[in-house]
Amino acid sequence: MKDELEIVVEKQLDSIGYDLVELRKGGTKSRLLIEVRIDKRDWSAVTVADCATASRAVEAVLDGGSLVPENYELQVSSPGERALRTAAEWRRFVGRWASILSPDFGGRFEARIVALEGGDDEATVVVEESRGRKSLEKRIPLAAVKEARLAFHL
Repeated sequence: MKDELEIVVEKQLDSIGYDLVELRKGGTKSRLLIEVRIDKRDWSAVTVADCATASRAVEAVLDGGSLVPENYELQVSSPGERALRTAAEWRRFVGRWASILSPDFGGRFEARIVALEGGDDEATVVVEESRGRKSLEKRIPLAAVKEARLAFHL
């Protein structure tokens, strides 16, 4: 469930054309750390300039409100090995490789995302796992995926 801070940050990023991938809060009692991972809608690489633009926009909304203490630290970065959480994210990255944890469907393995079938509530991801010279296609209900991240695969 999204908290108020995540909703405000997501709305601000949306207004300038970025997607919020992840928001994490940490730090200490005296200095809150807010880590924001962003992505571009055209799927191109996030640059340092993009991070600076997003940081300024988020700071503008946070500095003017009461959501965070005055003494906070904001870090904005690219998503790196992006987590796959929603059916829309699986659809977006068809053709890419993912590191998947699904205990009922082979444990942890890397596979290429082939397709996403069904509606968001009961979606099934179709992946192709390479085993030597053979490829094994698997259909895994998203509900059975415990964790998944994009993987860099040559």
